[in-house]
Amino acid sequence: MSVYDFKVKKNNGTEVSLSDYRGKVLLIVNTASKCGFTPQYKELEELYLKHKAEGFEILAFPSNDFAGQEPGTDAEISEFCSLNYGVTFPLFSKIPVKGDGAHPLFAYLVGQKKFKGFDPAHPIAAKLTEILGQALSGDSIKWNFTKFLVDRSGNVVDRFEPTTVPTAIEKDIASLLAAKA
Repeated sequence: MSVYDFKVKKNNGTEVSLSDYRGKVLLIVNTASKCGFTPQYKELEELYLKHKAEGFEILAFPSNDFAGQEPGTDAEISEFCSLNYGVTFPLFSKIPVKGDGAHPLFAYLVGQKKFKGFDPAHPIAAKLTEILGQALSGDSIKWNFTKFLVDRSGNVVDRFEPTTVPTAIEKDIASLLAAKA
């Protein structure tokens, strides 16, 4: 099984198979518009524009699972991302990413790569740890902007928590882009 086995809905409602992204390096991210990590959209867009021609895609999945930080409709989310961050990478329909109701794609991703903890040097890490408390146990998605890196063959190769900024994983992305499928 790989990420290519899943079907998802784009934010315009059309269903697509992730197999459409076969042969590309993917960064799959759960996002939110009203989160302390929302400015990561800017770095994500910069990475996307820099590496898109090499076969890199960012797939953003808005979720309202964390403190109601993504209350908008798919259309409102798209407008927000475009106006505030110039986002041009694919946005998908809002989905649940944790718990029993998690979208199957995110249940799969979590099963592939375990929670490694937050970067303690990040200014929001201590607050997140305090807020989440016991919820830090297990491997579920802990907060918005958890990122999964997928190679050209559809294998999940790494997981980065919200406290890892997108530019910090550029070397990992570049390494996968340099490798052949």
